[in-house]
Amino acid sequence: NLCRHASSSTVKMRGLIVALLVASASAFTPIRTRSRGLRAAAASRRPASSSVTPSMLGVVITGGANGVGFGYADEFLARRHSVVICDVKDPAAAVAALKAKHPNGEIYGVQCDVSSTEAVDNLAATAKEKLGLVHYWINNAGINGGRRAFSELSYGTIEAVVKVNLLGSLLCTQAAMKLMAEQSGTIGHVFNTVGSGVKGGGTPGYVVYGATKRGLPQMTDSLVAELEKGVQGYDKKSTAGKVNVHTLSPGMVFTQLLLDDSTPELRKFPFGVLAAQPEEVAADLVPKILGVKGNGQKVEFLTTDRILNQFYKKFVLGEKSEYIDDDGNVIKRPDAQYDELGVKTQY
Repeated sequence: NLCRHASSSTVKMRGLIVALLVASASAFTPIRTRSRGLRAAAASRRPASSSVTPSMLGVVITGGANGVGFGYADEFLARRHSVVICDVKDPAAAVAALKAKHPNGEIYGVQCDVSSTEAVDNLAATAKEKLGLVHYWINNAGINGGRRAFSELSYGTIEAVVKVNLLGSLLCTQAAMKLMAEQSGTIGHVFNTVGSGVKGGGTPGYVVYGATKRGLPQMTDSLVAELEKGVQGYDKKSTAGKVNVHTLSPGMVFTQLLLDDSTPELRKFPFGVLAAQPEEVAADLVPKILGVKGNGQKVEFLTTDRILNQFYKKFVLGEKSEYIDDDGNVIKRPDAQYDELGVKTQY
């Protein structure tokens, strides 16, 4: 989800990036990925109103009342799929907003604490009841506990982050796998959302968050091995439906999770260079999710090509950020509304 810490060697790194990009500038054509272009590209991928309606698929999204989770739901509904979103708070307002935008869409909401076994069981039961078949389950719910030194965190904050990010992913993944295994002739896909710390390196200020996210690829790799080969010493059970498990990386998204406790320097770099709005990320990732094949895939928004492209535009072409000004403040568009952190409201 996040890249939240500034390295002590940031200036040197910027210089190295510029040198590398300038050296290859003659062979590099920047990709235009501004929000208008992404919205146009997303619109071109969606079925026209006069086209044949594709088979509707069932989708579950945790943490779907705001941020990129809400963006995912919007994109799936635009493609005429059926969606259940859940959130720790009552998601009725989010459901109403999505229903207003997609009056013919099937969208349902469930209040769910993903760290509660009872709540997760209820989510799975509701998804089965409302959707019939669940083809995609996206574990998107997550918190970071605020940007603080680890020694200053309360036990309650540490416990909350671990329960939502790690225990919640484990419980929801197991519930999804059990549900999908019972769906005869159906291929199901479970996605666990990864973030800062996932590829190693420190996450100062977000020690607990980074630790929980680092565990998810290992969990996913273990599950892929179990699904494909079974567990040594035990008979591999056959299931009515096939289950696949993957990781999903939305990168840096302009949400409360990213901007809370952020500094002007962080907002200028890396946020102003690499972060994107929820709708941009969802427009890119939902087609990738729908197109995933096999097991154990890594679906990413901030691909190497995208990162290099953004660096090229910033450090070689000198383009300014669409979202952050030179002083590290969020640029607020006149046609949008924002909360006190500078997060654009979605409904």
